[in-house]
Amino acid sequence: MHSAFDASDTALAHGLWRCQGCGAACEPPADARRVRCPRCNATIVPRQTDSVARAWAWLLAAAVLYVPANLLPVTATSSLAGSQVDTIFSGIVYLWIEGSWGLAIIVFVASILVPVAKLLVLSTLLVSVQSGSRSHRAARTQAWRALEVVGRWSMLDIFVVAMLAALVQVENLAELRPGPGAMAFGAVVVLTMLATRAFDPRLIWDEPVAPGGTSPAAEGSPS
Repeated sequence: MHSAFDASDTALAHGLWRCQGCGAACEPPADARRVRCPRCNATIVPRQTDSVARAWAWLLAAAVLYVPANLLPVTATSSLAGSQVDTIFSGIVYLWIEGSWGLAIIVFVASILVPVAKLLVLSTLLVSVQSGSRSHRAARTQAWRALEVVGRWSMLDIFVVAMLAALVQVENLAELRPGPGAMAFGAVVVLTMLATRAFDPRLIWDEPVAPGGTSPAAEGSPS
């Protein structure tokens, strides 16, 4: 009769390291800090070095830049009729008033809802790892995988900003220039991708240790 699955029974607990490239598990020599994967020759470490600290650094930088990304203008338009600046939100309002409801919803989801969701989900994952939470490990792993999938399409946000700039009311002989908000928004996209990449999801399954002990979950340091 099979025993119940133990969530803490990880490969690392048995002295095995998993390659993040091909998924192969290998048994490293004693006191080794890194080894080469016997299958794909990639460098294998038990946990990414300073994973939590690096992820927090990228994430906090993204959160700081998210404010000017939404408050500063993404476009500046000059024409014979005068000049006009548009933020992401004012562009969404303009599209909604003009009857382009579907496009307004797309811009809202891609430029406001998705970035906020990425910031909140990754923050939750980092806090849960640092607090040693054992609950909903599978769900948290799935959440990180969802972040990875969304991250592959993160540059779509930049495309949406460019599309928004092209669809604002521009009259003949008008000059359209990108504003500082567009650059800040692009930086937010890149920083959230880096934060997701820096986070090591294997830390979710590591068991917390007593204060003063050494744990790979603490900062992703080799053990």
